[in-house]
Amino acid sequence: MNQAIRNSQGEKLDYAFHGNTHDLSRIVLIGHGVTGDKDRPWAVSLAEALAAEGINALRFSFSGNGNSEGDFRDSTISKEVNDLGAVLDAVKDAGFNNIGYAGHSMGGAVGVKRAAMDPRLEFLISLSGMVHTAKFTQVEFGDQTPDEGFMWDEKESPLSSTYVDDLTHIDSVLPLGSQILIPWLFVHGSEDDVVPIEESREMYAQAPDTAAPANRKLVELPGANHVFADDALQPMISAVIDWMKKL
Repeated sequence: MNQAIRNSQGEKLDYAFHGNTHDLSRIVLIGHGVTGDKDRPWAVSLAEALAAEGINALRFSFSGNGNSEGDFRDSTISKEVNDLGAVLDAVKDAGFNNIGYAGHSMGGAVGVKRAAMDPRLEFLISLSGMVHTAKFTQVEFGDQTPDEGFMWDEKESPLSSTYVDDLTHIDSVLPLGSQILIPWLFVHGSEDDVVPIEESREMYAQAPDTAAPANRKLVELPGANHVFADDALQPMISAVIDWMKKL
């Protein structure tokens, strides 16, 4: 793929494709979390591993992040759901079939909302997926003043009222779990201090019994942190690839 991808605001989304454009049978879209981008180590390694297994992958930066156009202060879950829709439009136009999405952290919440409304997604992967969005803003940024403070004291990541208001309004994506009937993999580390592993457990339990039960799986990685650093990277990748081979 080499065509430009733009969201509904006309902002160009930066992306990298891994795989074979002559094989359009399956592709995994890879989305990051808040303050992240497509070049996070876990995203690059996952995309490369998928391609090595003959599975196409496309990792992208949401608008306002990395080298994508847009303002970081507008980078909300709601806007990123629309960004994901633009990426889906592009890969569909390119002729790809059997499209899935792997979202990390806040990108996991984006995936839940998109999958609940868009039948073009045929499988879903939540990596350290955020579920309770309002709680997240309170726990992580409750000591900061929106439009004045910063996320985790990073000056390049201003905390906007737009962001806080959006996540507060959404509150939680847990109620959407029962609406998602496609195959769904959860991978979460036991030592995640940003999004507690209990959130994946809650969402996994929310899935209806009729929702492709053989393809619904929760993998808990002992000792792994939020970003699957160091020794946790390969187990995360193996969990994804092993699951996908059985789809």
